[in-house]
Amino acid sequence: MRFVGIDPSTKTGLVILEDNKVHTAVEITSEEKRDPHRFMDIVETIMSHINKHDVICVEGFSYSSRGAAVSVQYGIGWILRSELIRAGLNYHDVPPSSVKKFATGKGNAKKEDMVLPIFKRWGFEHNSDNVRDAFVLAQIARALNGQAELTKFQEEALKKIS
Repeated sequence: MRFVGIDPSTKTGLVILEDNKVHTAVEITSEEKRDPHRFMDIVETIMSHINKHDVICVEGFSYSSRGAAVSVQYGIGWILRSELIRAGLNYHDVPPSSVKKFATGKGNAKKEDMVLPIFKRWGFEHNSDNVRDAFVLAQIARALNGQAELTKFQEEALKKIS
C-alpha cells in the first residue's frame, strides 16, 4: 500500500511512502508561464505519479492567506481535486494547522519550526518546506489507515481531517 502527501502550490511537494520507505520525494514546478496552463501542467505531473489504490492526503487551503499567490494556490488546488475525482480517486483534505500539529504538536508552528520535529520523529529531511509538508501529509495518510502509533496531539490533529 502506498501513502501519498501533496502540498499543492507553484512549487508542489509530493511524497509517496511505500513499504514504510520514501519512494518519491519531489518538488514539482512547471516551465509553463501562462495560467491556467501552468496549473494544469503541475497537476498532470502529480497525476502521473498516482496509482489507483493510493491513500492520498492533500493540504487544504490556507483561508487566512492574502495576496496574489492565493488565487494561484486555489487554482492549482481545485484543478488537482477535480482531476483526483475524475480519476475515481478518494483523498483527504488536511487543514494546514493539522499538518503542523501532527508534526510538531502545535497547529500554528512556523515552517522553519517543523524541520527538527520531522527529522526527530521520522528521520526525514529535505530542503523544501513543500516536500516536508507533503511528507507529513503522507504520514497522516498512513495514520488514517491505521499504520502508525500516534501521540495524543497527533490523534487530535486527525480529528479535523475530512
